[in-house]
Amino acid sequence: MKINVGIRREDINRWERRAPLVPSHVRELQKNYPLQFYVQPSEIRVFPDSEYLAAGAIVQEDLCPSRAVIAIKEIPLSMFERGKVYVFFSHTIKGQAHNMPMLKRIIELGCTLIDYEKITDDQGRRLLFFGNFAGHAGLVDSLWSYGQRLKTLGVETPFLKIKQAVHYANLTHIREEIKTVGRQIMEEGLPAEITPFICGFFGYGHVSQGAQEIYDLLPAVEIKPSELAETVEKGYYSPHRVYKVVFKEEDMVRPKGNHQFELQDYYQNPEKYYPVTEEYLPYLSILINGIFWTPRYPRFVTREFLKKLFGTQERPRLQVVGDISCDVNGSLECTVKATDSENPVYVYDPFTGETADGFSGRGPVVMAVYNLPAELPIESSTYFSQGLKKYVPSIARADYSVPFDRLGLEPELKRAVIVYNGELTPDFRYLENYLK
Repeated sequence: MKINVGIRREDINRWERRAPLVPSHVRELQKNYPLQFYVQPSEIRVFPDSEYLAAGAIVQEDLCPSRAVIAIKEIPLSMFERGKVYVFFSHTIKGQAHNMPMLKRIIELGCTLIDYEKITDDQGRRLLFFGNFAGHAGLVDSLWSYGQRLKTLGVETPFLKIKQAVHYANLTHIREEIKTVGRQIMEEGLPAEITPFICGFFGYGHVSQGAQEIYDLLPAVEIKPSELAETVEKGYYSPHRVYKVVFKEEDMVRPKGNHQFELQDYYQNPEKYYPVTEEYLPYLSILINGIFWTPRYPRFVTREFLKKLFGTQERPRLQVVGDISCDVNGSLECTVKATDSENPVYVYDPFTGETADGFSGRGPVVMAVYNLPAELPIESSTYFSQGLKKYVPSIARADYSVPFDRLGLEPELKRAVIVYNGELTPDFRYLENYLK
């Protein structure tokens, strides 16, 4: 007897064209396991309904026959059904206020919630993620933003050739365009007003690696944070190159008192450290933020700092902040709202705290698209589906009637069960405080 599995269409906005499982993997799973997929129709998904039909799936609006429903982004409250298993990025593990009503609804209906973000190995490393594609798209959008911003300031740069990532056919086209811009920089150089062009990267994980992979298609030279001031002030640079600086935790904070920096101590006791990133920011042209952050950690770009930076008559070097992590009111105080691919950027005025969509105004341009991988829907969906497909049979066939401690899921999956039959699991009972 076949087990039914539903795939929900993504409809959070018209730019969200991804799918958690691609048609070829649906075909493969149905061939090798007793599974039947039900797929909601979609007019915007990058893989059309016809491809799922050809793969043997049933395409229909109603997912009621499905025991488990797989999605990517948050699911509307009205779509949850009693007792079902849901697998998606719930964005609840930090107690995010805007998603607590959804979590409450899942609990009320006795559902089970498995969150991709918590599917991890024994060392706590995530096994399913879009982070590298967020980095790809975020870097492209930040370079595009920089070109547009400088144009409003009367400076033409080679970055004007770059489009927003969503307007390219695929990642191959993006790479070719960036290489073309890189060749122009090598041959003609950058305008004197913007040299040295330096991009700073907060973090070194999947997001940062994805962003750096695109940036390195330019004639990029890496320098250390400690070399920033000397590079700029003593003229140790070429207009035919671009520069990058990668900031690790030991570059971003210093210990209070006399003790030495120790990474695990910082993770466990961040209050013992203070941020020093604002020493480096005046030397950057673009800042790319790709770190994980919670309120326990310091803020690395403050409103007070931006007031000083943009309060002088001289134009600051830093013109664009690409906040790929997109923690609203988080590590960067200029990220006061998330954006989408329709209106991807705004100018943050640190003197008033107000924002204006577009590239003109006093303060930095902030790019904070909250679902950047959707701008590369084919590649990001295929990559994610490749990782997810091996877990789908276990999710579909598990016996969810037994007590949680006897639930027969692989350890990496079981760690990701936030709600089990309407109750928060032991590792996530702290969320009760946010639900109240």
